[in-house]
Amino acid sequence: MTKKIAFQGELGAYSHEACADNYPDYVPLPCKTFEDVIEAVNSKQAHLAMLPVENSTYGRVADIHRLLPSSGLHIIGEAFTRVRISLMAMPGAVLSDIKKVRAHMVLLPQAAAFLSKNGIEGENAADSAGAAAELVESGDMASGVLASEIAANIYKLNVLASDIEDHGHNTTRFLVMSRDNDLARQDGVRMMTSFVFRVRNIPAALYKAMGGFATNGVNMTKLESYMVAGHFTATQFYAEIEGHLEDNDVQLALDELGYFTSEVTILGTYPRSGDRDVS
Repeated sequence: MTKKIAFQGELGAYSHEACADNYPDYVPLPCKTFEDVIEAVNSKQAHLAMLPVENSTYGRVADIHRLLPSSGLHIIGEAFTRVRISLMAMPGAVLSDIKKVRAHMVLLPQAAAFLSKNGIEGENAADSAGAAAELVESGDMASGVLASEIAANIYKLNVLASDIEDHGHNTTRFLVMSRDNDLARQDGVRMMTSFVFRVRNIPAALYKAMGGFATNGVNMTKLESYMVAGHFTATQFYAEIEGHLEDNDVQLALDELGYFTSEVTILGTYPRSGDRDVS
């Protein structure tokens, strides 16, 4: 049976690149929205989901934290993809021909220096990979697209310039999610655990809830808050810690967390990516 991995966007998107790099044996399944990605896995159209959770330049990806607790899926891994920007155009076009490029609004500022140097105007597009497909349809020899090189390969466009981003550190982190919860340890591999929680309505509840991680020596790598259902008084927290659920120090810290929270949901325990140390 062919295994599929769902992602949000068109073929050629950076999420597609993350799928191809980390799960080359899986067939990529493009979806219109993040909700569609989750539904594809829940309905067994796909085995895995590749969901972007944060970017080193732009911070967390909107809506993802809100969707995770109710998704019915479990985090089984993480993946990091460098955002390498290529300028692509119709076959036969050269750089001096290009007067305008289209790309997703977050890509254009990242290549501002290159575009200014070459006198190229940027134009926002809903999706960079989709813009590549539209360029092929139009056949416009004076226009280009900023996107991942995988998009050029898919849509048979020529890459006129590679790695044109102003800074070389821009990286997107993805969560790999599955219907099945995999809590198995891997020999010699450090583990991460992700969870969401709501604190009880008592003074200094968050401070007290976090105390157990400090006193038990558990490293918390992420803590983010977000509103629930649009209410300012209903705040949920998303957290990531180093360690496995079966680790004694993690168990003690989570037990203490339980005293000061009204709800704790474990989203997954998964291998820590080595790319954390280089991203």
